[in-house]
Amino acid sequence: MPDRRNADAPPEARGLARDEVRLLVAGDRSTHARFRELPLYLRPGDLVVVNNSATTSAAVDGTLADLPITLHFATWLDDGGWVVEARTRERIPLPDGELRAGAVLELAGGARATLREPWLPGARRLWIADVTVDPRVLMSEHGRPITYSYVPRRWSPSYYTTVFGRIPGSAEMPSAARPFTHDVVLDLVSSGVSLAPITLHTGVSSPEAGEPPSPERLAVPAATARLVNDTKGAGGRIVAVGTTVTRALESAADKDGRVRPVSGWTELVLGADHPARVVDGLITGWHAPGASHLDLLVAVAGETTVRRAYAEALDTGYLWHEFGDSALLFRADDRD
Repeated sequence: MPDRRNADAPPEARGLARDEVRLLVAGDRSTHARFRELPLYLRPGDLVVVNNSATTSAAVDGTLADLPITLHFATWLDDGGWVVEARTRERIPLPDGELRAGAVLELAGGARATLREPWLPGARRLWIADVTVDPRVLMSEHGRPITYSYVPRRWSPSYYTTVFGRIPGSAEMPSAARPFTHDVVLDLVSSGVSLAPITLHTGVSSPEAGEPPSPERLAVPAATARLVNDTKGAGGRIVAVGTTVTRALESAADKDGRVRPVSGWTELVLGADHPARVVDGLITGWHAPGASHLDLLVAVAGETTVRRAYAEALDTGYLWHEFGDSALLFRADDRD
């Protein structure tokens, strides 16, 4: 993917409203639109499921020995520990040899994080750490949004919010929902499309080759499960806003695709060999080559649709990542 396809700043900095980013609708055919036109591509009786997790300022500066680092707080554990990722100030993952059990990271505000052990089997990017203060307080006082090298400038936390974010907990923005505005939501409702929430707190991105998606905290409330099942029963479609919503709904589904209320953790990995049972369509941003999210897109829309959409997006100048453009993907035989 050419570097010029990376969205290195919010659309607002490019003179666009959030809902003016481009939208590629792909299924039996491809259509180019603006995100604010989303209601035109959904039907009365469809259900759009959103993630109400809000983004935290999960990046906190510190040092490891004499090395300046930034610590990313990914998620909290039931025993009081936290899953963390240490990177250099240049936002590069630390080499394996720099991290070991017992290492102490000095953090802003006088806090300390002591590494306990790697979190995922066979990987050493994410560690379990014990922190001397409540990381939520640390993040509120000294944190900033997690960013990567394709966004050179720091932007305030307001640029990492979504209109649905209500429950703080995501290390990185559930960015598929970023282009939604109150006007888009009102247009959806007035056109007969319903909305319902789930909660899935995102971790940090997984760049290591072969590293599976991390376990994440989720909650699918009873009211949402009921709406999903009723919509499916009435012939409506379930449209997930993002890979987070897709993972949550599919984690809550039984073998027949019926959704039940759940709360806890999900380790579900979707792909061509584990297709979606519940989700019929997916609103998503554009993911970098090699990202595990691509397998999830295939689980919903099929490899043919995903390949064609990505090829067309590259050919026609769509922008990638959290500040980029959007797609609405359906499996080819699921659209008019």
